[in-house]
Amino acid sequence: MRVLGLLSGTSHDGIDVTVVDFHEQGGVLSGTVLHSDSVPYDERLRARLIAALPPAATTLAEVAELDTLIGQAFADVARDAAASVGGVDAVCTHGQTVYHWVEGGHARGTLQIGQPAWIAEAVGVPVVSDVRIRDITAGGHGAPLVSFLDELLLRDRAGVTGALNLGGIANITVVGGDRISAYDVGPANALVDAVITTYGMDPLGYDEDARIARAGKVDDELLTALLADPYYAQPAPKSTGKEHFHLAYVRRHVDGLGRDIPAVDLVRTLTELTVRTVAQDVRAAGIGFLAVSGGGCHNPLMMDGLRAAVPDTEVVLADELGASADAKEAILFALIGWCTMHGVAAVAPAGTGAREPRILGTITPGAGPLRMPEPVAELRRLVLTTR
Repeated sequence: MRVLGLLSGTSHDGIDVTVVDFHEQGGVLSGTVLHSDSVPYDERLRARLIAALPPAATTLAEVAELDTLIGQAFADVARDAAASVGGVDAVCTHGQTVYHWVEGGHARGTLQIGQPAWIAEAVGVPVVSDVRIRDITAGGHGAPLVSFLDELLLRDRAGVTGALNLGGIANITVVGGDRISAYDVGPANALVDAVITTYGMDPLGYDEDARIARAGKVDDELLTALLADPYYAQPAPKSTGKEHFHLAYVRRHVDGLGRDIPAVDLVRTLTELTVRTVAQDVRAAGIGFLAVSGGGCHNPLMMDGLRAAVPDTEVVLADELGASADAKEAILFALIGWCTMHGVAAVAPAGTGAREPRILGTITPGAGPLRMPEPVAELRRLVLTTR
């Protein structure tokens, strides 16, 4: 079965897409990545999305319009990707997270927009969507769902291993023996990108090659204040997002110091915040092998800082596991789509905190009748290759 995976992450800079051709035999799932791409959002659409995100006020009318416009943008990307490989059998879309509701240390709800019916209409095949909420109904955080993929890729490696994603939010999966733990560490690029976008420091909206951070210096007083955030001391499982870590959050901490901080120093300090919080958790878990993915893995200052902070850990890109560092999360959603269509629960409960694994998502039929393949009892292993 060929499944197309789609998402836009917490950096909300564009749409990642991949097509994976899956074949299962005896509980072993083999996946060949046929296509991967990342398509930037239209600048006007991205500006509207950013303006609607918490803590900003918005309206139901704006949410409804964004739901349609983002759904149409996803549909265009899916149509082109499907055509490039000669067609697909199903699509799984994550959509765009606009709010993740966490209260009292528990996830209460989550909202991803990008109406899947537009994708089903454009591609003509079943579309799996709204994949996080079922885990939340079972007591989980609905995140990090990537722990399911990480555990399959890491389970055969000796010792304590980890997979780190440096997107807008940093999340980590720790696997060792029969133990698995996964959670959101804190901000990776979210705060850096917010400062760069607000101050117009780079038209790309992020710190390409850490050029901006290298021009600044760490403000130790601000860094100390940021590290005191109670979120970091919370036990796993836990989840967070831009409803907590946003530009106003940074400004409150700067105002608390009673002085101005140059924007380049803000970027440098926020980059160091990611290094410190991730390194602390890597050391605490005793991770000997760490595979990194997400946009932050292309930030040399962030990666060099992490390697220096955890000298006893082998830090590599996720490509060594067969999942491209840039396409890994899109591969995850292709995998979730395959699992949902085959009746497989694509959740690692120890990773999300759910009571039990659940089959994820809602299915929107394609152009014809909805025909489900024969269910698969369980997955014991995943092998990924790229064509």
